[in-house]
Amino acid sequence: CLIFPLLFGEDDSPRLIVTLLLLSCCRCFSIGAIFEENAVRDDEIFQLAISDLSLNDDILQSEKITHSVKLIAPNNPFQAVQEACELMNQGILALVTSTGCAAASALQSLTDAMHIPHLFIQRSSDGSPRAACQFSPSPDGESYTLAARPPVRINEVLLTLVAELHWQKFIIFYESDYDIRGLQSFMDSGSRLGLDVSLQRVDRNVSRVFNDLFNMMRTEELNRYRDTLRRAVLLMSPRGAQVFIHQAVETNLASKDSHWVYANEEVSDADIMELVHSSLGRMTIIRQIFPLWRDTNVRCMRNNHRISSLLCDPQEGYLQSLEVSNLYLYDSVLMLANAFYRKLEDRKWHSMASLNCMRKSTKPWNGGWSMLDTIQKGRISGLTGLMDFRAEGSNSHVQFEILGTSYSETFGKDVKRLATWDSTRGLNGSLKENRIESGMQGVTLKIATLLEEPFVMAAENILGQPKRYKGFSIDVLDALAKILGFKYDIYQVGDGKYGTALPNGSWNGLIGELIGKRADLAISAITITPERESVVDFSKRYLDYSVGILMRKSEDKINMFSLLAPFDLAVWACIAAAIPVVGIMISYCHPTPSVSTSLQSAIWIVYGAFVQQGSDAILGSVALRIVMGSWWLFTLIVCSSYTANLAAYLTVSRMDNAVRSFADLSKQSDLMYGTVRDSAVYEFFRAKGTNPLEQDNMFAELWKIVSKNNGHDNSVSGPMEGIKKVNSYAFLWDMAVVEYAALTDDDCTLTIAGNSLSTRGYGIALQHGSPYRDLFSQKYAQGDLDILKQKWWPKKGRCDLQSHADAQLEGRALHLHSFAGVFCILAAGLLLALLVAALETWWNSNHCRREQPKEDKEVNLEQVHHRLNSLLDDDLAHKQLPGQSMEISALDIGSMQPSQSLEALSVRDYPPHRGGPLSVTSFLQESRGPGRTLGAVGGRTLPLPLSSATMPSIRCKHRAPNGGSSGRVPSRHPCQCHTTLDHFHSPISLNRVNYI
Repeated sequence: CLIFPLLFGEDDSPRLIVTLLLLSCCRCFSIGAIFEENAVRDDEIFQLAISDLSLNDDILQSEKITHSVKLIAPNNPFQAVQEACELMNQGILALVTSTGCAAASALQSLTDAMHIPHLFIQRSSDGSPRAACQFSPSPDGESYTLAARPPVRINEVLLTLVAELHWQKFIIFYESDYDIRGLQSFMDSGSRLGLDVSLQRVDRNVSRVFNDLFNMMRTEELNRYRDTLRRAVLLMSPRGAQVFIHQAVETNLASKDSHWVYANEEVSDADIMELVHSSLGRMTIIRQIFPLWRDTNVRCMRNNHRISSLLCDPQEGYLQSLEVSNLYLYDSVLMLANAFYRKLEDRKWHSMASLNCMRKSTKPWNGGWSMLDTIQKGRISGLTGLMDFRAEGSNSHVQFEILGTSYSETFGKDVKRLATWDSTRGLNGSLKENRIESGMQGVTLKIATLLEEPFVMAAENILGQPKRYKGFSIDVLDALAKILGFKYDIYQVGDGKYGTALPNGSWNGLIGELIGKRADLAISAITITPERESVVDFSKRYLDYSVGILMRKSEDKINMFSLLAPFDLAVWACIAAAIPVVGIMISYCHPTPSVSTSLQSAIWIVYGAFVQQGSDAILGSVALRIVMGSWWLFTLIVCSSYTANLAAYLTVSRMDNAVRSFADLSKQSDLMYGTVRDSAVYEFFRAKGTNPLEQDNMFAELWKIVSKNNGHDNSVSGPMEGIKKVNSYAFLWDMAVVEYAALTDDDCTLTIAGNSLSTRGYGIALQHGSPYRDLFSQKYAQGDLDILKQKWWPKKGRCDLQSHADAQLEGRALHLHSFAGVFCILAAGLLLALLVAALETWWNSNHCRREQPKEDKEVNLEQVHHRLNSLLDDDLAHKQLPGQSMEISALDIGSMQPSQSLEALSVRDYPPHRGGPLSVTSFLQESRGPGRTLGAVGGRTLPLPLSSATMPSIRCKHRAPNGGSSGRVPSRHPCQCHTTLDHFHSPISLNRVNYI
C-alpha cells in the first residue's frame, strides 16, 4: 500500500487520486514510528508488536498493518519534524514516537496541525527519573497528542510518603540531567504544608561533591549537615545513587538512624539490592510496577491478542532487560490495532491521505478527528495493565510499589513491600517503622470475618455476652493470640463478600475493609490470589486450597434381571423359538422313531445342548448330525457372546454416574452443576474457559454451564445455597468447605470429587505493609495445624468418605442383587416342578382308582405252561432260552382269556438261548408255599412259576409313569400289578415271575 503512491511523478493530483483508490481498495493500516537512535529496543519491540498482530486473525482478519520507522538523534526536534513530514507524505493513520520532551513538543505542534493522532511515550535519558514535559496548547483546543505513558506522578507519591512518615525537614538530591522544573508542583505543595525542603544538585563526579563539603564547611556546619542527611530523597539514576550512598557512608555522613528514600520509576531488583547493601539505616524505594498475571495463559492472551512469550513470561531474561518505555510502546501498537478494528465495525473508515507538510495549501486529514475519537474511546489490557485516554488525553493508569527495610542490625538482608500507591486509591499500606520482634502484648486487633463452615461459624451465644464464633480459622486465630499475647475484636463484613475488584477500581468485602483501614486483618476461608496480593498482604498459607465437587452419592440401581440385559428381547424370543423348532426337526428326521426321539425328548435334548449339559442320544442319521452340529455351533457362538456381553454390561453398570473429576463432569449432561456467582471459583472457571490458548476444551464446557444466563441458571448466590441445592446438582466450591459438608451430613448421602492438586492456599489477610505479617507466618506451628485440621476434617468420622470413594474406584465385587434374577429363575423352576409333581400324583391316583377291577383277575397259567412247552418242543428243538430274566406284563397276561394259550409270546419276541433255563422274576417277595416242580427234560425243560389251579390274586398299586424302580421296560399303564403264587401242580421247576 505504501509502494504504489511512490511510483508517480511530480504531479500530485493523479498521485493523490490513485493513492486514495488503492488505499480504499486494500484497506491496509499504516503506522509511522519515530525513535531515538540510542533506544535500540524501541524499534525491536515495535517490530515484534506488528509481527504478533499480523499473526492474529481475531483483531484484523484480512487487513494488514504496514509500518515505517524513522530514527533521529536524541533531543533533535528539527530532525523529528522532518521525519514525521516524510511519513505523512507516504500516508499514515497514526504516529507513534518514543523521544524526549523537546522532540515530543515539536511533534505535538505538527500532528495538531495535520490532524494525525500521535501516541507519545516519554523516555528518560540514562536512567534518570522523568520530569513532566511542557506542551504548548493546541490552536483549536483539540490536541492530537496522547500520552501513552502516564504523566509523572512521583511528586504525588513523595508527598503521600512524607506525610505518612511525618517528615518536617529533609533534603532532595538530584542529578544534573534531571529537569528541576518537574519539582515545582512538589515544592509548592510542600510549602503549603509547612515542610522545610532543601534542594542540592549532584554532579556526575560525586566524590568531588563530598570533598567540597568538607573543604567548605566547618565542623559545626558538617554536624548540622549530617543531621539534615538523616532524612533525604534521592532523584538519581541507579548507578548515580549507588555511588552517592557509598561516598556518604565512606565519609561518615550517613548513620544507622538515617532514612533515605530513593524514587525512580525504572529500577531493577538487582539495583535495589545494591542500594540496600550500600546504605546504612533504613532505605525506602519507590518504583513503578505492572500487574503480573501468574497464569501464563491469561498473561499471554490480552484482548483476543496473542502476546509473544518473550514479553509475557517473567521467566524470560529478555523481559527483564526491557525498559518501561518499551512496554508502553508495545501497548500503543495494540491500542491502535483495536481502534482500526472498531472503525471497520462501525463502517466509518476514512482512507489514509498523503499530506505535504511543507506546503501552505495542504489541508489536514479529514479523517483525523474521527480516528482520534475512536482511539480515545478505546480501552485495552496490555503488558502495562489498563490503557485508555479518557483522562484529558493521557493514560492515567499507573501503580507504584514502596519497598523498604527495617532499622535493625540485619537491614538490607530482607527487602519487603510496605505499601502500594495508585491513582485511584492512593496509598495502600503502612510505612510506619514497627519494631515487633516476638510478641504483641497489649495490642488489640480489629478483625473482619465472614461466616463459612467450617472456617468461621457462629457459636451459641450466652445472654449478655458478645457474639462468639468458632471454627478452624478461629482456632488458628486463638492459637496465635495465645502465643503472641494480643487480643482482638471480631465483626462480620456487611456485604458478605470475600473481596473482588469493582469496575471503578475499588474493592468490596473483606479486602475492601483492609484497604479502607477499617480492619487490621481479615480471617475466614480467604484464598490467596495474585489480584488480592497486589492490594493487601497475606500471611503464609495455613491450609491448602483446591476446588472440589460436592454431589449426592450415586444410588445403586437394583436390576434383578440384569442377566437378561446382554441380549435384546427380540434375541431372547428368537432363541426361545429356535429350541422347539430344532426339537421338531430332530423328532421327525430320526430314521427309527422311538420313545427316545419323541418330540418331548427331542426338545429336552436340544435344551440340554443349549445350556451345554450334553446328551446321550445316539444320532445315526447324517441329516440329524448336520442339524445337531449346526445347533452346537449356534449354541457356542450365543453362549460366548452372552458371556462377553454380560461381563461388559456389569463393568459399564458399575461405571454409570461415576463423576470423579472435572473431565467426567464436562462430558455428561444429566447432572447440572454450578458455583457461587462473582466468587474466586467463578472467576477461575471464567479465566480457564475463555482462554483461547487452553488446549483442553474441558474448561470451556464447564464455563458454558456455570455461566449460563450470566450464572443465574446454574450458579448460586452463596455457599450455603449451593450445599442445600445438592440433590440432583453438583456444587463446585472450595474442597475444604465441601469436604466438611459431606462429613457432617445428617444422612451421609453426600460425596466429594475433584482435583486434589493444590496451587493456592488459605491465609490471613492484612493491610499492606502490616508489621504482623511475618510474625504470624513465623508462629504457625505445623503440628498444631495438623491437630486442628484433624478436629474439623476427621479422617474417620460418622460419614466415611474414603470407603465410598474406594468402592467407587475399585468396584470389583458383584453384589447379590446382580444375581437375584438367577436365584429367582431357580426358585421358579423348583416351584413349577413341585406343582407338576403334585398334579401328576393327583391325576395318576384318580386314574388308577377308576380302572382298578372289583375282583382280582385270574389267569390260567396251566394253559400258558402247556402252550410254552409245545412251542419249545416244536420250534425250539436243540435250543435253550437265555439265562437272563424274562419280564412279562401282567396286563398282557391278564388280558388273555382263560382258555387261551400263550400264543402272544412268540419265539421271535423271546428268542431261546442255549445257555440255560428261562428265569421269570416277580416284583414282590417270592412265595415259599408248597408246589410242584417240573422236571427237567433234557435241554427243553422250561422252568416257569405256574399255578396248578388258578392265577394268584392281582393287587394294583400306583406307580410312577416311568415304569417303577426296575427301569427296564417303560410301563404303558400307570398301575403296577403283583401276584402271589401259592402252589403249583406242574412238574416244571418254579423260580420267579416279574409282572409289569
